[in-house]
Amino acid sequence: MDDDAVFRALADASRRLLLDRLHERNGQTLVQLCAGLDMTRQAVAKHLALLEYANLISTRRQGREKLHFLNVAPINEIAERWIGKFERPQLPVPSELKHALEHPDGEPTE
Repeated sequence: MDDDAVFRALADASRRLLLDRLHERNGQTLVQLCAGLDMTRQAVAKHLALLEYANLISTRRQGREKLHFLNVAPINEIAERWIGKFERPQLPVPSELKHALEHPDGEPTE
């Protein structure tokens, strides 16, 4: 997996919007993905090409249509590698410190 390609693809708000739309309804055509967007078909097609290069979407031909499908595997791999390792072990200590500073007399939180 190319982490840089995934991060570059996710850095753009328009591409994140396209991923959100595929998350809501997978298997959409270019025309369906363009509906309601303030972008040209060519711009949407370029965004989709970058998402496909980053392996965040896959495509399948169905007759004359090209359907686009969300691939969450690269996002999950990034979450495990870059977010998961920082998430849990360090959180209790700052939380306990915050509570101690906010409640020096030891009163419980609600």
